[in-house]
Amino acid sequence: MGDIMTFCVRFLAVSAIALACATSASAADLPAIKSGGANKVPACATPGRLMAFAQSRNGGLADKFDGVATEYMRHGEALGLRWDYAFFQMMVETANLKFIGDVNAKQNNFAGLGATGGGEPGESFKTVSEGVKAHLQHVLMYTGETVEDPVAERTRKVQEWGVLKSFQKGIKGAMTYAHLTRQWSPKDRGYSKDIASVADSFYGKFCDGADPRPELVAAARGKSGVTIDTAAAIAKDKPGKGKDAARRAVAEAREAGDSERKGLGAASLAATEPDASNAAASAAPAAAPATYTLLNSNDSAPADTKPAATAKATGGEIKTAAAAGAAAQSSAVMNDAGDVAASKAKGACRVWQASYGGEKAVIIKVVAEGQTNFTVLDVNEGREQREVAAYIAAYAQDGSSVGEYASPTKALAKAFEMCPEG
Repeated sequence: MGDIMTFCVRFLAVSAIALACATSASAADLPAIKSGGANKVPACATPGRLMAFAQSRNGGLADKFDGVATEYMRHGEALGLRWDYAFFQMMVETANLKFIGDVNAKQNNFAGLGATGGGEPGESFKTVSEGVKAHLQHVLMYTGETVEDPVAERTRKVQEWGVLKSFQKGIKGAMTYAHLTRQWSPKDRGYSKDIASVADSFYGKFCDGADPRPELVAAARGKSGVTIDTAAAIAKDKPGKGKDAARRAVAEAREAGDSERKGLGAASLAATEPDASNAAASAAPAAAPATYTLLNSNDSAPADTKPAATAKATGGEIKTAAAAGAAAQSSAVMNDAGDVAASKAKGACRVWQASYGGEKAVIIKVVAEGQTNFTVLDVNEGREQREVAAYIAAYAQDGSSVGEYASPTKALAKAFEMCPEG
């Protein structure tokens, strides 16, 4: 059917990764596409472990794909899918994110949607998140469920054509990934084994150790901290800088309840447009970021170093004080080395996180009343300057951007270098 890539394209995509792998799973072992009951994604299939797995198979993994597993978990859980096997399918389709077939990395097309062979590259998606969602929606469509307003044009067309209906009627019981592979790539009889082989490789080697990046689970579920059940795993990590420090600090803050403390470093406007009486908010050229979180805590710091302006939570929404932006005064912008030295000397710095929902991140620094605040602000590609300007105008007057990063994880690692725990 027109919804599949040719065997030649698929062979190029998998020859380097799956054909040489021993497999203990057969096509019949692939799970049902929809999750539920006993068919759930195993707890050890976390974005952190999956990214470690991907990096073990592709030493040159591009930075732009650092959050791809997080997006599979985010959209997969929202759609109710066994998204772990969709991730494994993606690894087969993209040759471990090397993209050696007709589809290139810039397209963010993780399932060859519309790439029907003969050099046809298929569709392109603006972001990694959009591309992942398109893949998962296309997988969901195979179960017979109608996808409303799909991301991919290919998904829309296949639904309109109705070419899967007779195939779906012939399936007894739940639609599995094994069923899907027969229609997705019927000329490639090894497709299901390729996916099973990748799954075996992951579950056989990457489930025993601690999650190297437990914060990604919380990121996938729209939270800024980590869940309590990952705290024990974090505690096993050896002390270090950057990412390790960030993970341990987040876990400690979560356990102590400090992740709910709000203040000057980051904030959230109400869902409505800025009030005209608030000059700083009115000047903001973008919508407000989501709720924010203090990631590290220094209870030994003097009381007068703590944020001067706070936002109070009411009914689940953050209501900001009108003076929140004006309180951030007298900022002194330094280079990275200066930031680290000053932070250590004062012993009064905080790392915060706020988000506009994007995949990139910017660190914003502001000094107020002796305390240095570093906010890791998630921003959307193409709107970085607008969103940073909006945040600074409303909540960090005299603040400045001190770095732009490909992912929030990389920005958090740098923030914790500049603001060491304790």
